[in-house]
Amino acid sequence: MINLTDSAINALKAAISSTAQPASGLRVMVEGGGCQGFTYKMGLAHEPVCDEPVFEQDGIKVFVDNASRAHLNGTTIDFVISLEGSGFRFDNPNAKSSCSCGKSFS
Repeated sequence: MINLTDSAINALKAAISSTAQPASGLRVMVEGGGCQGFTYKMGLAHEPVCDEPVFEQDGIKVFVDNASRAHLNGTTIDFVISLEGSGFRFDNPNAKSSCSCGKSFS
C-alpha cells in the first residue's frame, strides 16, 4: 500500500482539477535507471490498467503498476515546497539507498 501525505493529496487534487485530460488519480511505478538502479515514475491517470491494484485515500485513487508493487509497498509520497524547489518526495522503506535528488533508489 502507498500512503499520501495531506500535502501530496492537496497537490494532486489541484493537478487533477486543472488538467484538460480526464483523471481520477495517480499512477505510480518504478523503472530501471537513475543513478541508483531504479527510478520513480508517476503521472495522472483515469483508470487502472489490466488488474493493477487501486488504493484510495481522501478521494485520490492511486494506481500501482503490478511489476512495481514489491518495490513500492509501504512508501509514503509527500509534496514538499522548499528553497531548492517543489515536488513529490518518496519515503520508501524498501530502498537500501537513494540518490541525493531522491528520484532514484536501490
